[in-house]
Amino acid sequence: MEHPHTLDNPPAAQPVDALPLWQRFAPELPADKVVWSEILPGGAHWGWRLSRGTALRFAALDERANCAVVLYAAHDPLERYNMPDSLKAQHTAHYRAGHVLMSDMGRALASFTHDTLGWHDPLGAVLDTPAMEAKYGVQRYEQHRNAMYRSGRDGLLIETGKHGLTLRDQIAPVNLFTRIVVDDEGRFAFDATRNVKGAQVELRMDMDVIVCVSTAPHPLDPRPGYAPGKVGIAAWKRGPAPANDPCRAFRPECARALHNSDMFALS
Repeated sequence: MEHPHTLDNPPAAQPVDALPLWQRFAPELPADKVVWSEILPGGAHWGWRLSRGTALRFAALDERANCAVVLYAAHDPLERYNMPDSLKAQHTAHYRAGHVLMSDMGRALASFTHDTLGWHDPLGAVLDTPAMEAKYGVQRYEQHRNAMYRSGRDGLLIETGKHGLTLRDQIAPVNLFTRIVVDDEGRFAFDATRNVKGAQVELRMDMDVIVCVSTAPHPLDPRPGYAPGKVGIAAWKRGPAPANDPCRAFRPECARALHNSDMFALS
């Protein structure tokens, strides 16, 4: 039986980045600027090396979509997304339009330029294999092929490994489409009440970067069964942040991080 979250390969005459496919989940993007698109099944993983000024438009195609994203500077992956610095500098515990993802060198790696949800989780980490198997059971490739269960950590390790990175290089991801709340005792809880299907969020790359993603379930998702949702991704040529970019005006720290990336691009 076919797993409900696998997708047929696109026909040879209509590759994945053909207009009818990517416009299903990002119809407002300018057709002449779209570079490629993908539809990732739930539990999948992928990665790209992207140039400064490229934007990724993410779309939640199912109710249980979660997309864990990690970022590394392409010129030297030792420079990478720094969650504590990004949150501290912007006085926030979640991401939305206007926020900047900063590296440990104080530069902007990417910025949130479009968002229909207003809340994306930077603190909930990533699902590892022991936790996945304890929660959902074991479903391995040898028996189940594309319907196997994949953890977010393993998926990100596979993708970052293609760029010479190892377990010691794994960093906290940004979990797009997921909202985490904190109770009076300081405990994290997954907000399963909001419907994310159809939501979109966009990251503009402010440096040349390595981006890796996993669509495995969020580690705090309490809903039963391994049923992560599909995510559509379209890359398009947005261009570097202009002088009047809203992210520059969001906070002084954002303006400084974007300035640092601008200066690095001139070197």
